Amino acid sequence: MTSFADRVVEVVADTRPGDVLSYGEVAVEAGRPSAARAVGAVLHHHGDALPWWRIVTAAGRLVPGLEEEQERRLHAEGVPCRAGHALRRGSRA
Repeated sequence: MTSFADRVVEVVADTRPGDVLSYGEVAVEAGRPSAARAVGAVLHHHGDALPWWRIVTAAGRLVPGLEEEQERRLHAEGVPCRAGHALRRGSRA
């Protein structure tokens, strides 16, 4: 893994139940603010070992094709969803 990928893994692994971050927010925390798409690629390759369901688009959209599973997991953590979008974006503060 590249150092960026390592940092993405760390950021996502450090999310807590109820946190919802955008791909862009993960990219910023990992040190490459313009690399939101690269965050998606890292999650695609390493997501099974990470709480991938806590990461959504900037508009809150859930992962296409995995909406039902992501919504189920977010709901279990207290995050409401509607029409394929997370309605609340938690903070990591």
